Amino acid sequence: MKLVNHLSSIPDARRGQGMKYELGSLLLFSIMAVLSGATSYRKIERYIHNHRERLNNLCDINWNRAPAHNSIRYALQGLDAKEVEKSFRQHSLELNEGSSAYGSISMDGKVLRGSFDHFEDRKAAQVVSALAVQSNLVLGHIWIIDEDGKKQHEIQAVQELIKGLGVADQLFTLDALHTQKNS
Repeated sequence: MKLVNHLSSIPDARRGQGMKYELGSLLLFSIMAVLSGATSYRKIERYIHNHRERLNNLCDINWNRAPAHNSIRYALQGLDAKEVEKSFRQHSLELNEGSSAYGSISMDGKVLRGSFDHFEDRKAAQVVSALAVQSNLVLGHIWIIDEDGKKQHEIQAVQELIKGLGVADQLFTLDALHTQKNS
């Protein structure tokens, strides 16, 4: 199954009249735009506009024009992050041909650059990611922040991610931080 099909399975929060552009294709094109350097909704719109014919062929669609930047913003802001993560995890499982054997899995926490906000007094966002080393496949990630906005420890976040991925019988590489006995 293609990534666009997994992205299409994400619930669409847009109103009926706002669904002119199919969500899976819109998400895929937005991802491609960001990977190509787009840093705003207008730049995503410009990317889709410039590559519309090739993108139409890629997803077997017939968009006459690129969606407006407001349409892109509404679609992206209405997404449920857990559903997006679920679709990416399903896609990565499929890329591994349904096997639960990944070889070694590297897990590491990172602070997302530019996520600190002095004005809103918001701490920098932190995430732990799991990477299947042999296939260079990102299996999933988890925020190091709980529902109340309080930071949890990276050790607990890694344990939660391992449980969520169902990959407990694999070889993991982790930072020295995870060698603590009482965690």
